[in-house]
Amino acid sequence: MSGRVTGKRVLITGAARGMGRSHAELLARQGADLILVDICASLPEVEYPLATPEDLFDTARLVEKHGRRALTYVVDVRDAAALSAAVDSGVAELGGLDASVANAGVLTAGTWDTTTPEQWRTVVDVNLIGAWNTCAAALPHLVDNGGSLVNISSAAGIKGTPLHTPYTASKHGVVGMSRALANELAAVGIRVNTVHPTGVETGMRPDSLHTLLAEQRPDLAPIFLNAMPIVMAEALDISNAVLFLVSDESRYVTGLEFKVDAGVTLR
Repeated sequence: MSGRVTGKRVLITGAARGMGRSHAELLARQGADLILVDICASLPEVEYPLATPEDLFDTARLVEKHGRRALTYVVDVRDAAALSAAVDSGVAELGGLDASVANAGVLTAGTWDTTTPEQWRTVVDVNLIGAWNTCAAALPHLVDNGGSLVNISSAAGIKGTPLHTPYTASKHGVVGMSRALANELAAVGIRVNTVHPTGVETGMRPDSLHTLLAEQRPDLAPIFLNAMPIVMAEALDISNAVLFLVSDESRYVTGLEFKVDAGVTLR
């Protein structure tokens, strides 16, 4: 099979649906074998349902339709030891690792005075600490031969997007972490980059955010508007950026904040 990432072995978190599933299917179509991780359970602090074990298995089946291997692990990215054990197991089975995509993330909504400490802890632990745990689980398998860490941030990791402050703070944190790692790991041929989507039609949709913008703070709605005339991007648009950063086409690209944001951060 010939493809842009033929023979590469890639870890993806948050792989059961949405952007994670899209990344997995595109990378498989282009020749990669995959380690797929997802929590496959909902969280009390998050108002929308998260993925299920069936969703994760469906992602694996999509990968296998392209003739590639898919190893699935039900793991919470907040659990560093469990995540490392899953990655070690997957790497042993696939014979190595070439890249990771820290894609798992959650979103809560609220004004500054209604956002709870529990929401802060959950969002930061999943989005930022979870991204760090993903990098830390992958790195022992990359340091000898180089590779690519792709950390999914957000347009909210570049601009001060309101009404989900924990999310905005966590996604800014992913950028700082990735920049630091890019400097530290360049000497051993490991590239570290972030991807910054605008809104994407996935399961990550707290209805309360739309209510806040429509009823309480319509003055803030323009901050969320794209410069290009679209409401949302498609998951594949983000996956195309991930594919480039995993592939050898980006072999000298590191420390990049790759915006796929329809111009929302221009405003």
